[in-house]
Amino acid sequence: MIKSFFYFIRLIYLQKNLIVTMARREVATQYVGSLLGFVWTFISPMVMILVFWVVFSIGFRVKPTNDVPFVVWLTAGMAAWFVFADIVNGCTGALVANTHLIKKTLFHSQILSVIKIVACLITHSVFLLLLVGLIAFHRLPFSLYYFQFLYYVLCMCVLSLGLGWALSALNVFIRDVGQIVAVALQMGFWATPIFWDIHMMPPKLQFILKLNPMFYIVQGYRDSFIYFCPFWSHPYLTLYFWGLTLFIFVMGALIFQKLKPQFADVL
Repeated sequence: MIKSFFYFIRLIYLQKNLIVTMARREVATQYVGSLLGFVWTFISPMVMILVFWVVFSIGFRVKPTNDVPFVVWLTAGMAAWFVFADIVNGCTGALVANTHLIKKTLFHSQILSVIKIVACLITHSVFLLLLVGLIAFHRLPFSLYYFQFLYYVLCMCVLSLGLGWALSALNVFIRDVGQIVAVALQMGFWATPIFWDIHMMPPKLQFILKLNPMFYIVQGYRDSFIYFCPFWSHPYLTLYFWGLTLFIFVMGALIFQKLKPQFADVL
Protein backbone atom coordinates (compact mmCIF):
# COMPACT_ATOMS: atom_id res chain seq x y z
CA MET A 1 0.00 0.00 0.00
CA ILE A 2 2.78 2.43 0.88
CA LYS A 3 4.57 1.73 -2.39
CA SER A 4 1.41 2.31 -4.43
CA PHE A 5 0.68 5.50 -2.47
CA PHE A 6 4.07 7.01 -3.28
CA TYR A 7 3.70 6.01 -6.92
CA PHE A 8 0.29 7.69 -6.92
CA ILE A 9 1.94 10.92 -5.69
CA ARG A 10 5.00 10.54 -7.94
CA LEU A 11 2.77 10.52 -11.03
CA ILE A 12 2.04 14.21 -10.38
CA TYR A 13 5.71 15.03 -10.96
CA LEU A 14 5.94 12.76 -13.97
CA GLN A 15 2.93 14.48 -15.56
CA LYS A 16 4.10 18.03 -14.75
CA ASN A 17 4.30 19.19 -18.38
CA LEU A 18 0.81 17.93 -19.14
CA ILE A 19 -0.52 19.58 -15.99
CA VAL A 20 0.87 23.00 -16.94
CA THR A 21 -0.40 22.70 -20.52
CA MET A 22 -3.91 21.70 -19.46
CA ALA A 23 -4.01 24.39 -16.76
CA ARG A 24 -3.18 27.10 -19.30
CA ARG A 25 -5.82 25.73 -21.63
CA GLU A 26 -8.40 25.74 -18.85
CA VAL A 27 -7.72 29.39 -18.04
CA ALA A 28 -7.88 30.30 -21.74
CA THR A 29 -11.18 28.49 -22.32
CA GLN A 30 -12.86 30.55 -19.60
CA TYR A 31 -12.70 33.59 -21.88
CA VAL A 32 -13.36 32.02 -25.28
CA GLY A 33 -15.69 34.32 -27.25
CA SER A 34 -15.22 37.18 -24.78
CA LEU A 35 -14.25 40.59 -26.16
CA LEU A 36 -12.18 41.53 -23.12
CA GLY A 37 -10.73 38.06 -22.64
CA PHE A 38 -8.16 37.80 -19.82
CA VAL A 39 -9.00 41.37 -18.73
CA TRP A 40 -12.01 39.89 -16.95
CA THR A 41 -9.56 38.26 -14.57
CA PHE A 42 -8.78 41.78 -13.28
CA ILE A 43 -12.32 43.14 -13.51
CA SER A 44 -14.03 40.44 -11.43
CA PRO A 45 -11.90 40.76 -8.25
CA MET A 46 -11.82 44.56 -8.57
CA VAL A 47 -15.62 44.73 -8.62
CA MET A 48 -15.84 42.25 -5.76
CA ILE A 49 -13.42 44.24 -3.60
CA LEU A 50 -15.20 47.50 -4.45
CA VAL A 51 -18.62 46.13 -3.50
CA PHE A 52 -17.47 44.74 -0.17
CA TRP A 53 -15.50 47.91 0.58
CA VAL A 54 -18.56 50.10 -0.07
CA VAL A 55 -20.82 47.85 2.03
CA PHE A 56 -18.54 47.55 5.03
CA SER A 57 -16.49 50.77 4.99
CA ILE A 58 -19.22 53.19 3.89
CA GLY A 59 -22.42 51.33 4.73
CA PHE A 60 -21.46 49.79 8.07
CA ARG A 61 -18.66 52.32 8.71
CA VAL A 62 -16.17 49.68 9.76
CA LYS A 63 -13.07 51.29 11.24
CA PRO A 64 -9.48 50.41 10.26
CA THR A 65 -8.24 47.21 11.88
CA ASN A 66 -5.07 47.73 13.93
CA ASP A 67 -4.42 51.01 12.06
CA VAL A 68 -4.55 49.15 8.72
CA PRO A 69 -7.03 50.43 6.10
CA PHE A 70 -9.99 48.07 6.11
CA VAL A 71 -9.93 47.53 2.34
CA VAL A 72 -6.31 46.24 2.55
CA TRP A 73 -7.06 44.03 5.55
CA LEU A 74 -10.19 42.70 3.82
CA THR A 75 -8.48 42.04 0.47
CA ALA A 76 -5.69 40.04 2.12
CA GLY A 77 -8.26 37.72 3.69
CA MET A 78 -10.41 37.51 0.58
CA ALA A 79 -7.42 36.63 -1.61
CA ALA A 80 -6.70 33.53 0.46
CA TRP A 81 -10.31 32.39 0.82
CA PHE A 82 -11.52 32.84 -2.74
CA VAL A 83 -8.70 30.88 -4.35
CA PHE A 84 -9.28 28.07 -1.83
CA ALA A 85 -13.03 28.05 -2.56
CA ASP A 86 -12.41 28.08 -6.33
CA ILE A 87 -10.02 25.14 -6.05
CA VAL A 88 -12.29 23.01 -3.86
CA ASN A 89 -15.37 23.77 -5.99
CA GLY A 90 -13.50 23.03 -9.19
CA CYS A 91 -11.89 19.85 -7.92
CA THR A 92 -15.21 18.46 -6.69
CA GLY A 93 -16.66 18.42 -10.19
CA ALA A 94 -13.43 17.75 -12.08
CA LEU A 95 -13.99 14.04 -12.70
CA VAL A 96 -17.62 14.40 -13.74
CA ALA A 97 -16.73 17.28 -16.08
CA ASN A 98 -13.96 15.27 -17.77
CA THR A 99 -15.67 11.94 -18.35
CA HIS A 100 -14.06 11.64 -21.81
CA LEU A 101 -10.61 11.72 -20.22
CA ILE A 102 -11.45 9.34 -17.37
CA LYS A 103 -12.40 6.61 -19.82
CA LYS A 104 -8.99 6.76 -21.49
CA THR A 105 -6.95 3.98 -19.94
CA LEU A 106 -3.65 5.88 -20.15
CA PHE A 107 -4.92 9.05 -18.46
CA HIS A 108 -4.06 9.47 -14.77
CA SER A 109 -7.18 11.08 -13.36
CA GLN A 110 -5.56 12.23 -10.11
CA ILE A 111 -3.85 15.05 -12.00
CA LEU A 112 -7.20 16.74 -12.70
CA SER A 113 -7.25 18.21 -9.20
CA VAL A 114 -3.67 19.41 -9.63
CA ILE A 115 -4.60 21.02 -12.95
CA LYS A 116 -7.44 22.88 -11.23
CA ILE A 117 -5.05 24.12 -8.53
CA VAL A 118 -2.52 25.42 -11.09
CA ALA A 119 -5.29 27.12 -13.11
CA CYS A 120 -6.70 28.79 -9.99
CA LEU A 121 -3.25 29.98 -8.91
CA ILE A 122 -2.81 31.71 -12.28
CA THR A 123 -5.93 33.80 -11.66
CA HIS A 124 -4.99 34.14 -7.97
CA SER A 125 -1.89 36.07 -9.02
CA VAL A 126 -4.21 38.83 -10.29
CA PHE A 127 -5.81 39.11 -6.84
CA LEU A 128 -2.35 39.41 -5.31
CA LEU A 129 -1.40 42.18 -7.75
CA LEU A 130 -4.50 44.10 -6.67
CA LEU A 131 -3.57 43.58 -3.02
CA VAL A 132 -0.03 44.92 -3.56
CA GLY A 133 -1.52 47.82 -5.53
CA LEU A 134 -3.80 48.71 -2.61
CA ILE A 135 -0.85 48.50 -0.20
CA ALA A 136 1.13 50.88 -2.40
CA PHE A 137 -1.85 53.23 -2.80
CA HIS A 138 -2.24 53.52 0.98
CA ARG A 139 1.54 53.94 1.36
CA LEU A 140 1.93 51.02 3.70
CA PRO A 141 5.46 49.67 4.20
CA PHE A 142 6.89 46.99 1.92
CA SER A 143 8.87 44.09 3.34
CA LEU A 144 10.64 40.88 2.40
CA TYR A 145 7.94 39.17 4.45
CA TYR A 146 5.81 39.43 1.30
CA PHE A 147 7.61 36.33 0.01
CA GLN A 148 6.34 34.39 3.02
CA PHE A 149 2.96 34.15 1.30
CA LEU A 150 4.51 31.39 -0.85
CA TYR A 151 4.64 29.21 2.25
CA TYR A 152 0.94 29.79 2.85
CA VAL A 153 0.19 29.05 -0.82
CA LEU A 154 1.93 25.70 -0.29
CA CYS A 155 -0.20 25.13 2.83
CA MET A 156 -3.36 25.86 0.84
CA CYS A 157 -2.34 23.63 -2.08
CA VAL A 158 -1.68 20.60 0.15
CA LEU A 159 -4.94 21.11 2.06
CA SER A 160 -7.09 21.70 -1.03
CA LEU A 161 -5.49 18.83 -2.97
CA GLY A 162 -6.34 16.35 -0.22
CA LEU A 163 -9.90 17.68 -0.05
CA GLY A 164 -10.13 17.79 -3.85
CA TRP A 165 -9.15 14.15 -4.28
CA ALA A 166 -11.62 12.92 -1.67
CA LEU A 167 -14.54 15.11 -2.80
CA SER A 168 -14.04 14.53 -6.52
CA ALA A 169 -13.96 10.75 -6.01
CA LEU A 170 -17.06 10.75 -3.82
CA ASN A 171 -18.88 13.07 -6.22
CA VAL A 172 -18.66 10.41 -8.95
CA PHE A 173 -20.86 8.09 -6.85
CA ILE A 174 -22.91 10.64 -4.87
CA ARG A 175 -23.72 13.70 -6.98
CA ASP A 176 -25.11 15.52 -3.93
CA VAL A 177 -21.51 16.04 -2.81
CA GLY A 178 -21.19 19.06 -5.11
CA GLN A 179 -24.19 20.75 -3.51
CA ILE A 180 -22.99 19.92 -0.01
CA VAL A 181 -19.56 21.40 -0.77
CA ALA A 182 -21.14 24.63 -2.08
CA VAL A 183 -23.17 25.04 1.12
CA ALA A 184 -20.18 24.14 3.31
CA LEU A 185 -18.02 26.76 1.57
CA GLN A 186 -20.69 29.42 2.12
CA MET A 187 -20.80 28.57 5.81
CA GLY A 188 -17.01 28.46 6.00
CA PHE A 189 -16.77 31.87 4.37
CA TRP A 190 -18.66 33.52 7.23
CA ALA A 191 -17.11 31.29 9.92
CA THR A 192 -13.60 32.34 8.84
CA PRO A 193 -12.42 35.78 10.05
CA ILE A 194 -12.36 37.46 6.64
CA PHE A 195 -14.70 40.39 7.32
CA TRP A 196 -14.37 40.42 11.06
CA ASP A 197 -11.48 40.29 13.54
CA ILE A 198 -11.28 37.07 15.55
CA HIS A 199 -10.30 39.06 18.65
CA MET A 200 -13.89 40.34 18.77
CA MET A 201 -14.91 36.89 19.99
CA PRO A 202 -14.62 35.46 23.54
CA PRO A 203 -11.41 33.46 24.15
CA LYS A 204 -13.22 30.09 24.22
CA LEU A 205 -14.92 30.79 20.89
CA GLN A 206 -11.61 31.99 19.42
CA PHE A 207 -10.09 28.60 20.24
CA ILE A 208 -12.90 26.80 18.38
CA LEU A 209 -12.69 29.11 15.36
CA LYS A 210 -8.94 28.57 15.10
CA LEU A 211 -9.59 24.86 14.55
CA ASN A 212 -10.68 25.85 11.04
CA PRO A 213 -7.50 25.23 8.97
CA MET A 214 -8.35 28.18 6.71
CA PHE A 215 -7.92 30.51 9.67
CA TYR A 216 -4.22 29.65 9.62
CA ILE A 217 -3.92 30.53 5.94
CA VAL A 218 -6.05 33.70 6.02
CA GLN A 219 -4.15 34.98 9.04
CA GLY A 220 -0.92 33.94 7.32
CA TYR A 221 -1.67 36.14 4.32
CA ARG A 222 -2.22 39.09 6.67
CA ASP A 223 0.93 38.26 8.59
CA SER A 224 2.86 38.26 5.30
CA PHE A 225 1.47 41.40 3.66
CA ILE A 226 0.41 43.54 6.62
CA TYR A 227 1.81 42.55 10.02
CA PHE A 228 5.19 41.08 8.92
CA CYS A 229 4.95 38.23 11.39
CA PRO A 230 6.94 35.00 10.70
CA PHE A 231 4.99 31.75 10.53
CA TRP A 232 7.16 30.15 13.21
CA SER A 233 5.83 32.64 15.76
CA HIS A 234 2.71 30.42 16.01
CA PRO A 235 4.32 27.01 16.68
CA TYR A 236 1.29 25.24 18.17
CA LEU A 237 -1.07 26.49 15.48
CA THR A 238 1.45 25.48 12.81
CA LEU A 239 1.81 21.97 14.25
CA TYR A 240 -1.97 21.60 14.46
CA PHE A 241 -2.47 22.82 10.89
CA TRP A 242 0.11 20.49 9.37
CA GLY A 243 -1.05 17.53 11.43
CA LEU A 244 -4.62 17.99 10.22
CA THR A 245 -3.63 18.89 6.65
CA LEU A 246 -1.33 15.91 6.16
CA PHE A 247 -4.05 13.63 7.51
CA ILE A 248 -6.54 15.09 5.01
CA PHE A 249 -3.97 14.82 2.20
CA VAL A 250 -3.19 11.16 2.86
CA MET A 251 -6.84 10.20 3.39
CA GLY A 252 -7.87 12.06 0.23
CA ALA A 253 -5.23 10.22 -1.80
CA LEU A 254 -6.23 6.85 -0.36
CA ILE A 255 -9.95 7.45 -0.99
CA PHE A 256 -9.24 8.48 -4.58
CA GLN A 257 -6.92 5.53 -5.12
CA LYS A 258 -9.50 3.11 -3.69
CA LEU A 259 -12.39 4.36 -5.83
CA LYS A 260 -10.43 5.11 -9.02
CA PRO A 261 -10.88 1.66 -10.67
CA GLN A 262 -14.67 2.15 -10.67
CA PHE A 263 -14.77 5.67 -12.16
CA ALA A 264 -15.05 4.61 -15.79
CA ASP A 265 -17.92 2.21 -15.06
CA VAL A 266 -19.97 4.75 -13.09
CA LEU A 267 -19.31 7.70 -15.40
